[in-house]
Amino acid sequence: MSAEPLSADAAGAAPAGADPARPELAGPARLSRDRTRLAAARTLLFVPGHRPDRFEKAAAAGADAVIIDLEDAVAPDGKDAARRHAADRLARGGDAVVRINAPGTPWWDADLDLVTTFGCPVMLPKAEDPDVIARIAEVCAVIPLVETAAGIERALDVCRAPGVVRAAFGSVDLATELGVRHDDALALAYARSRLVMACAAAGVAPPLDGVTTALDDADALAQDLEHARRLGFGGKLCIHPKQLPAVTAGFAPTDEELAWARKVLAAGDAVSAVDGVMVDRPVRERARRLLGAGPVGATA
Repeated sequence: MSAEPLSADAAGAAPAGADPARPELAGPARLSRDRTRLAAARTLLFVPGHRPDRFEKAAAAGADAVIIDLEDAVAPDGKDAARRHAADRLARGGDAVVRINAPGTPWWDADLDLVTTFGCPVMLPKAEDPDVIARIAEVCAVIPLVETAAGIERALDVCRAPGVVRAAFGSVDLATELGVRHDDALALAYARSRLVMACAAAGVAPPLDGVTTALDDADALAQDLEHARRLGFGGKLCIHPKQLPAVTAGFAPTDEELAWARKVLAAGDAVSAVDGVMVDRPVRERARRLLGAGPVGATA
């Protein structure tokens, strides 16, 4: 596959003949399945909505979910066509998250019609307002993309909105607003930590970290993964299939962590010491979570 990023931007109304009542397109069972699957996902891969020739390649790449992008990846004069391409894939039973355009843009209403017709998972850019999320959440699993200063400061309200599966961090847009480099870990550390805390306080899955734009720099990706996992992120947005193996491994427990977790649980439920370190209930809970996360390569 070309090294050109696979980014996603597609939304639109259902084509003639599509039946939104079909259970595979919409309904409570679909909604529950989507929420469960996306809460456990480690890798979400963008594919541009105006490139339907890449949809199947993205789906076959091994990501936990594919995001058809109607927003940043698509030029204004391509928005309607991208939405039609997304609608066609969804009508044919294709499984995808759709990143729609932000509220207040000329494409918002048509994008909203698309995702609510099909009941597909939605990535909502410029997420700041819980009321906007509520408009979508009755029929769609929602991943708010928090990428503005206002969104970061309202992160808890955003993550507590009904229907939110987990949040995603929009590092590039936020960095632009703040006037800092999007790959400056220190400059964005507060924002990342605030989003992790908001997800935890809201009782939703750990957030997804933003993209690593350096496609051919394995060291940069590794550093981003280590930093994100250390802060408490649970997955990452990807822009090329070649990033997927490293991201999957980066958010999976290491062999050493799994061995430690088994040793902790084998020590029993009472307060004890493992390798000279006190073990009590919170430590055992972390061990259970590590073992429940599964081995490298596992997907939801």
